Amino acid sequence: MGVQHECGVFGIYGVENAAHLAYYALHSLQHRGQQGCGIVTFDGGQMRAVKGIGLVSEVFNSQNLNSLTGSIAIGHVRYPTTNVGGIENVQPFSFHHHTGDFALAHNGNIINSNEIRHHLELHGSLFQTTSDSELFAHLIKKDRSEDHRIYNIMDALNILEGAFSMIVMTASRLYVCRDKYGFHPLSVARLGDGWVVASETCAFDAVGATFVRDVEPGEVLSIDHHGLRSNHYSTFKRHKMCSMEYIYFARPDSDIEGCNVHTFRKNSGKLLWQEHPVDADIVVGVPDSSLSAAIGYAEASGIPYEMGLLKSKYVARTFIQPTQELRDRGVKMKLSPVRSVVSGKRIILIDDSIVRGTTSRQIVKMLRDAGATEVHLCIASPKYAFPCYYGVDTGRPEELIGARCTEQEICEYIGADSLYFLSEDALYQAGNRTDMCTACFSGKYPTDLYDLGSRI
Repeated sequence: MGVQHECGVFGIYGVENAAHLAYYALHSLQHRGQQGCGIVTFDGGQMRAVKGIGLVSEVFNSQNLNSLTGSIAIGHVRYPTTNVGGIENVQPFSFHHHTGDFALAHNGNIINSNEIRHHLELHGSLFQTTSDSELFAHLIKKDRSEDHRIYNIMDALNILEGAFSMIVMTASRLYVCRDKYGFHPLSVARLGDGWVVASETCAFDAVGATFVRDVEPGEVLSIDHHGLRSNHYSTFKRHKMCSMEYIYFARPDSDIEGCNVHTFRKNSGKLLWQEHPVDADIVVGVPDSSLSAAIGYAEASGIPYEMGLLKSKYVARTFIQPTQELRDRGVKMKLSPVRSVVSGKRIILIDDSIVRGTTSRQIVKMLRDAGATEVHLCIASPKYAFPCYYGVDTGRPEELIGARCTEQEICEYIGADSLYFLSEDALYQAGNRTDMCTACFSGKYPTDLYDLGSRI
């Protein structure tokens, strides 16, 4: 796998020691971003923030968490989707204004951000970061009424094009916003008398919250002492959930729009067997996101599932490394073949996707070096051939092996005995869905792409 993740957002309202619970929730969302993280709280009208570069466990400690007092908080884990790091881009962002301070956390990409930024700069806005998220704060406050903040937010949301799951926090309220296409997951849960919002439902389990519902595409929820109130800023609504959320990004214990991620992946594996039955001795999954699909393939085929690859729990995902050389080294640190399991065996290797191809090539070589007699690579998704512009940084189009090579050429490069991809139709069947964003496989983008500048 070679894609770079999006981010994860979390919000909590009306719960004592909100920051401590946000800390546990961000731990459960750590897979969505490992470059930086932060928590901002409000207490008695005063905003407090702790942010830093690194993992949640590295940035927070008992001392700085105790400083984040209050019963309302938002948190964020980050991987930069525009290849720009730095503490100034770590969220949540805090803003001071005479109408009231506020903070925001955002997951996704605003694809018309260049146009918006240029317009705002021409009208006097000054930006402190390179993040799309800061644009939204300027749009909320630029030439807006000091009253009826919800209308200001709704007007600003209608200017944005692209993917976003966003939480805005004031001293007494959370505003929870989801783009009209529904590209990325965002859900609401109950925690005692309070409320919790998160990018994935696995965060609810971490804090003991009870799932209520998904935030709808084009919806803005207001959460305060009145409870949960809904507004819809757009009548144009789609359910273009990013297919890679199911295939790779989300945790297996998360539910996305009514479908459990593990179940989706397991179904994908079963369908992969139906489309591409291979005669072999064992089925091996690439840890961790491909294990569910491997189990499904093994169950459908009757071929034993074996743990032929071990993953070190002390090494983070290789896609967080900034260069290909470091990613290559990271693969060897992260994965090890179980020689006694794979030696002398014909192996069906199940992986979730192939992006650059270098990781798959190394894994196949590892298995052969460990004595595997055959390695047949079965991918539980279609061929990844087009860049994503909605919050997943896949790099330039020429870096995608599927964009420049046929399946046979990919197979030869990787060194596998055979290579098979799941069909796009099977992807929909696995999740019992009629609509998703599959642009990275089909090249059919749900939106106009505007002037993407350095993103291309």
